Amino acid sequence: MASETRTCQNCKQQFTIEPEDFQFYEKIKVPAPTWCPECRLIRRLTWRNERSLYRRNCDKCGKSIISVFPKDSGLIVYCKACWWQDDWDGMKFGVSFNPNLPFLIQLRELLNRVPVPALFGLEKTLENSEYTNMTSYLKNCYFVTHSDHSENCSYGSMMVDSKDSIDNLLLYESELCYETVNCRKSYQTFFSLDCESCHKVMFCKNCVGCSDCIGCVNLRNKKFHIFNQSYSKDEYEKLAKNFRPISSLMIEGIKSRAYAHWNKFPQKYIHEKHNSSVSGDYLYNSKNVHQTFMGVDTEDSKFCAFITPPRVTNCYDFTHYGNVADLLYETLQAGDHVSKILFSWFAVSNELNVEYSIFTVGCQNIFGSISIKKREYCILNKQYAKEEYEKIRREIIKQMSDMPYRDKRGNIYRYGEFFPLEMSPFGYNATTAQELFPISETEARENGYSWKNQERYEYKITMSKETIPDKAEEVSDSILNEIIECAHAGKCVEQCSIAFKITANELAFYKKMNLPLPRLCPNCRHYQRLKQRNPFKLWHRQCQCAGEKSENGIYQNTISHFHGAGKCPNEFETSYAPERKEIVYCEQCYNAEVV
Repeated sequence: MASETRTCQNCKQQFTIEPEDFQFYEKIKVPAPTWCPECRLIRRLTWRNERSLYRRNCDKCGKSIISVFPKDSGLIVYCKACWWQDDWDGMKFGVSFNPNLPFLIQLRELLNRVPVPALFGLEKTLENSEYTNMTSYLKNCYFVTHSDHSENCSYGSMMVDSKDSIDNLLLYESELCYETVNCRKSYQTFFSLDCESCHKVMFCKNCVGCSDCIGCVNLRNKKFHIFNQSYSKDEYEKLAKNFRPISSLMIEGIKSRAYAHWNKFPQKYIHEKHNSSVSGDYLYNSKNVHQTFMGVDTEDSKFCAFITPPRVTNCYDFTHYGNVADLLYETLQAGDHVSKILFSWFAVSNELNVEYSIFTVGCQNIFGSISIKKREYCILNKQYAKEEYEKIRREIIKQMSDMPYRDKRGNIYRYGEFFPLEMSPFGYNATTAQELFPISETEARENGYSWKNQERYEYKITMSKETIPDKAEEVSDSILNEIIECAHAGKCVEQCSIAFKITANELAFYKKMNLPLPRLCPNCRHYQRLKQRNPFKLWHRQCQCAGEKSENGIYQNTISHFHGAGKCPNEFETSYAPERKEIVYCEQCYNAEVV
């Protein structure tokens, strides 16, 4: 079968379906997609709310709770404890399929009637970690999302097996870290990117096995370096005093200097380790995985993102979760021994043959069902004998072709498409779609997406951004009573909360690490870290090694490369856009210089 070029229904751009893609669609018996990979990812992400949390009451027990669903979502919301109880049954909301009404409209009506969980995660695995989402096995954590097995952490996303850390993104097996992005097995690491097995480093990038370093890049197993210059221990300790006690003003100055310094050195075209035949970014221990971002222990998959090990295989257009999963397609948040989950959102724990379903647990052979547990042969929350189930399923698939749902833009949703963006219970700006593919409110509404205006709280700012103490030693415990003005003051597009408070755990951390108080609210800080993570998008580029030097003449190679004095011929797909300042090398040239 040859490759085929099609025009995306949504963005009208052309995209290519390769022979191996057709083979996958044939394997799971679904039609080829009508949307391009990027539009398909955005569509799934508009149903993923990780960090926009709201106060409301549980519709079952009545207690005040935190939820991803705001009061005006139109959904019935149970706290996690109530939703996971066995004293209610989603099957009582079951309805018969109506052949005269588009199926997706019937499914949306059912979603408005069946209780949904307030948050994602396992309630019984959290200890003193109420204000978290998409988490499990946390202790004493606050505003931590998409994280597992961590303790005493605050304001982080994608943190695993970490302790006593604040304001981090992509942190693994680390301790006492602050304002890092994509760091692993590190200790007391601050303001750093892409570091591994480092100890007491600040403002470093892509360093491995290093300690006592400041402002460095591309170092391996080094000590006592400042901006890649080596010093004796005594010299280093003397010069390092110039960076302590650190103040917020100093941070901005050192950051600016460090970023300029980092860009004088080549970067590998991809963040990866222990892979074979992959494309995308942030990929580890994977094989034959393409156009995938943040994938671990994944094989034979494509167009995936946010994958959790172990063993995810044969999946296309799968976003978030994993943990032993295969044959997943156009699905969001599914995992824990699941197989053949199609066009669904949140399907967990030993599930098989699930289609167009939402919030299901331990089910098999279900279609268009919501908030049911350990059921089989169900359609719209109504159970059937196997033969009747299969008959009605075929009728629905035919109806979805003959009477498809059409959105406000005219896009057609036949069998094989994920849920429509306009049906999402979240505003576009409250979802991960806004983080990865940011748009304005005007653009959102022009595209038919909903938009969630920030909830305004009646509080009075007691400390202006100009009067925040500049150093940790200047801060007293009275700061815990202050409502502090965010430096952005709501004038950004980063979900700014206008003001914020310092928690007792935070203050203890800042004092222990001799760090100044933040100037931005948690949301704005999160968006600053997102800017340091590469986008979920690829550009075709050529290695920028030009022989003796980099293409721009800034970096002088230390040894001769395989291509000699001529320009490197290697090409690749990379998440570094052509207009960025980084010097981007292929793996061969990069390894010659760094590893």
